[in-house]
Amino acid sequence: MASCVLGVASPPAVMPAGASTSAPSPAPAQPQNTAYWLAGGNGAVYAFGGAANDGSLPAMHIAPAKPVVGIASTPTGAGYWMDASDGGVFSFGAARFYGSVPGVLPPGVNLAAPIVGMASDPATGGYWLVASDGGIFSFHAPFFGSVPGIVPHITLRAPIVGMSAFPTGNGYWLVASDGGIFTFGAPGKFFGSTGAMTLNKPVVGMAPTATGNGYWLVASDGGIFSFGNASSHFYGSLGAQSLRYPIVGMTPLYSGTGYWLASATGAVTNFGQAVPWGETPSNIAAPIVGIATAVGNGDPGSTVYQAGSYGYDVSAYQCGTTLPQSHAIGIVEVEGWAFGAVNHCLAQQAAWASGGLSLYTFLSYGTSSTYQPGCASNGTAPNVAACNFGYLAAMSSYNAARSVLGTRVHVPWWFDVETANWTGTSAANRSVVVGAYDALHFTLGMNTVGFYFNLSGWNRLVGLYNPNAPLFPAWWGGGVTPSYKCSHARTVARQYGDVIPSGPVELVQFYGATLVSTGALDRDYAC
Repeated sequence: MASCVLGVASPPAVMPAGASTSAPSPAPAQPQNTAYWLAGGNGAVYAFGGAANDGSLPAMHIAPAKPVVGIASTPTGAGYWMDASDGGVFSFGAARFYGSVPGVLPPGVNLAAPIVGMASDPATGGYWLVASDGGIFSFHAPFFGSVPGIVPHITLRAPIVGMSAFPTGNGYWLVASDGGIFTFGAPGKFFGSTGAMTLNKPVVGMAPTATGNGYWLVASDGGIFSFGNASSHFYGSLGAQSLRYPIVGMTPLYSGTGYWLASATGAVTNFGQAVPWGETPSNIAAPIVGIATAVGNGDPGSTVYQAGSYGYDVSAYQCGTTLPQSHAIGIVEVEGWAFGAVNHCLAQQAAWASGGLSLYTFLSYGTSSTYQPGCASNGTAPNVAACNFGYLAAMSSYNAARSVLGTRVHVPWWFDVETANWTGTSAANRSVVVGAYDALHFTLGMNTVGFYFNLSGWNRLVGLYNPNAPLFPAWWGGGVTPSYKCSHARTVARQYGDVIPSGPVELVQFYGATLVSTGALDRDYAC
């Protein structure tokens, strides 16, 4: 690319048939190497970070009677359950099936309210389901109480939207959309709520800290509310961003030193020590409804192209040239400079790229006094004017591509961040890059937005900026295979005295083809 809130524990009231009353045993040791699963409303499962994909409903040609509403991992992170709004439970991998709501209700009896979530019992390996009225159904897990069982009877001010188990398995929390918290089981586990606050957007989920002495709540705008010892483990939020698609859930690292947020389109944002393993493609068959922590091997896999595939990146310099037809990757330039001329062969080259199309646009430094979303009070982008410029430049490229390609712009995008035309101040340069990334990823809702750069240039240009994004380093030269380049990119960057982001290396670029009219053509390999 040249160029209502309670802290109560009520005794069991009415318990579903078949539910367990066994006392919890000590929780098993938690695994440390963490990844995550995303679940779609159709029962599709997407695995990241080397987590095992143990199956999904579409792969089994099963259409759930009601939509899937959540996913929960086993205590060991070696399997998962999905739950549907009718209380149906689907188990995969090491997750054992202990029953479902349709199996315990008498014939002809319907749920008083739909199921909205579930949690696994860290002590017994069973699980609980929760309904929007706060009703609890327990399966091979102790029943500690439910909202309908509280005396005097409570009318919820807002529906329950989810639950989390105490890490010891001796109780659970329910959370309502207004951020009200209901605690059942061991005393002393109520740490606060947002029930008395006016929220910008409703709460959609919660997650406990590793010790169970606190919890985070997440709202649909990505705002995070921390209570108990979670207050000292606040790693960031998306509350200041302008999100096109809502956040639907969060899940923490087993260590509690970070967490991920997931959007309805499968975009995942990492905070703290959570690694950005990847996101779903932009166009998925059903919205994402939940995210769960998994055990993985640290392999990011490829969310853009099939690993081992080859292709090329092209620009206006290749206009009029007959391009190779044997390729799986086709990365096409939109603009060769921030607010620069649009590639006049964009339509033809996009047609050549076919199903392997990605788009890229070159970034350069500039400033703008026109305020853009997310650019004020942004610690990562301290230069507001430069952030505004980057945001506007990315929107300009998107609009230019949209005018030529229509809806085909909803493909992976790459920002070309090279050393030309930048300032000597990394904070100012970084502000441009942050603004551009936020425009495409958050405002426009493009899932895959990554960065192309030289291994010896990223850290020196933008400082220690660590975006939640896939990477596409330029590593030419010979003597090693492309797969070696994929696995050793970070090592080589360090040899250059550089530090590159922690996101997955999705592609590497190298010279591997020659065209008579243009000389060397950049060739790309999917890691």
